[in-house]
Amino acid sequence: MTTNETQKPPSSQADDAQQALRASVLAAARTYFDALPKPEFIPGETYIPPSGKVLDTKDGLNLIDASLDMWLTAGRFADQFETNLAKSFGRKLSKLTVSGSAANLLAFTTLTSPKLGDKRIMPGSEVITVAAGFPTTVAPIIQNGCVPVFVDVDLETHNVDVDALEAAITEKTRAVMIAHSLGNPFDVIRVAEICKKHDLYLIEDCCDAFGATIGDKGVGTFGDLATLSFYPAHHITMGEGGAVLMDSMRLARICESFRDWGRDCYCKPGKDNTCGKRFGWKLGDLPEGYDHKYTYSHIGYNLKVSDMQAAVGLSQLDKLDLFVERRRENFKGLTDRLKAAGLDEYYHLPVATPGSNPSWFGYLMTVRDGSGLQRTAVTSRLEERKVGTRLLFAGNLVRQPAFKDQNYRVHGSLDVTDKIMNDAFWLGVWPGIDDARMDYMVETLSDITKELLS
Repeated sequence: MTTNETQKPPSSQADDAQQALRASVLAAARTYFDALPKPEFIPGETYIPPSGKVLDTKDGLNLIDASLDMWLTAGRFADQFETNLAKSFGRKLSKLTVSGSAANLLAFTTLTSPKLGDKRIMPGSEVITVAAGFPTTVAPIIQNGCVPVFVDVDLETHNVDVDALEAAITEKTRAVMIAHSLGNPFDVIRVAEICKKHDLYLIEDCCDAFGATIGDKGVGTFGDLATLSFYPAHHITMGEGGAVLMDSMRLARICESFRDWGRDCYCKPGKDNTCGKRFGWKLGDLPEGYDHKYTYSHIGYNLKVSDMQAAVGLSQLDKLDLFVERRRENFKGLTDRLKAAGLDEYYHLPVATPGSNPSWFGYLMTVRDGSGLQRTAVTSRLEERKVGTRLLFAGNLVRQPAFKDQNYRVHGSLDVTDKIMNDAFWLGVWPGIDDARMDYMVETLSDITKELLS
């Protein structure tokens, strides 16, 4: 077992005998993974989850390869994943972290840094967002002492009403932080123009939308910062994990500081004196020459990943295009089947934002007014018949118990948000769903709809 403090690649870490042992371990693992049986789908008996992961032999081999290094914390796989991820996403830089929620926290907190001077977001600032979504898109606003301002969404795309967003801006507004809902981009071209006009920061939560485009650009490339999640439900997975992406080295250094205990030093684990003056700094009220490795410029966290997580993510990234294309095919497959069955008479079906090519996370359906259907009756029966469903996360955040005593503002009405909270649900489009499963999903929903209306 290595006891070196600095990680080295396996070729310099072990002699020929150790290399041979490593190769034999990986060969045995390949045989094991290749022999794993593929689950059989039995309609009505096999549960169809609304989301899931698709793993292959290469993912398993990367995981084992990383574990054999015994480095454990972020190392060679994490470095390569950050580089490849930024390139794939269309940004210059990325910083890995433990989850998409942590990525949102780091992204917003980055903009509160004293290192940004007059441009920093201060407590009491207002940040425009939506209530129809996941709570940890909004939580960092509150956790940093700022005020979320909620505006309504559009029923067809389930994304922000951009007119309402623009009307909600006041002299207190400092940022916009919104997710691309279920992989369908919000009109980020217009939102980015509004942010530029009013000198606002824009954070794009892309946790559900990796690979989506609008115009000729990928989502996440319009704002100052963007976030991703690598939870097993998402487009690619590393188990638990996430990332913050940006083009600015200044923002990257601040983000890394908040992620890594709040330290001012930016040396990689196991490295010293990257700045060339480890004992030459004079910061704060510390004595001159105080070790830069133990100098802290932010009130930070420890939100770093392990190299084993990154190894899986690196392998998954190679399959992103395939996964995204499969999600798009499944979205079209469901739409065609639902319309052929006449179910669009009873449910609003999701529509892509004009000019966009979504990277669908889920298939959101909303019970039409006057249809005679109740959402809970539909979803409970779908679940009984092994078709997994989910709601649009928190529905309406201001109705959630966690927000009862929080400081927030609502601009205009949240009527559509309430409609989604009461009447919407989504089905899966993830790559593990095939034609047989889609056929069963739509046939089952059709049968349930008829039963409830009879």
